[in-house]
Amino acid sequence: MSAPRTGQRIVSVLAGVLLAGTALAAPAVAADHQSGPGPASFTTQSETSAAFVHKGRVIAKPSLNVRKNPNTNRPPIGSIPYGTVIELKCKVNGEVVDGNPRWYLLKNGGWVAARWVENITVAPDWC
Repeated sequence: MSAPRTGQRIVSVLAGVLLAGTALAAPAVAADHQSGPGPASFTTQSETSAAFVHKGRVIAKPSLNVRKNPNTNRPPIGSIPYGTVIELKCKVNGEVVDGNPRWYLLKNGGWVAARWVENITVAPDWC
């Protein structure tokens, strides 16, 4: 009868050692944090913002006008077809378009009214 109890005690002791080892190891990993690639590294928000590509999809039909400035005072400098995925650099408040004052600066230049862009990722930061 004492054999099963001994086995249970060994399992309990081993489980306790594993749990204690895990709890002790966690702070050591966090204290040794170094930025960089790899599964063990952590990325801060500022590191992510610099490398993160903000994306949106054009929902204006048949296309979205690209402007030199965040307003409709001048003719468009180009257009982007409906459904195209675009890269966004930053946002500003500009002329209100269909109730929305936001405009996005495209990563490759030019402004588009945010009203006609569906965000795929989070919206970009302010310019």
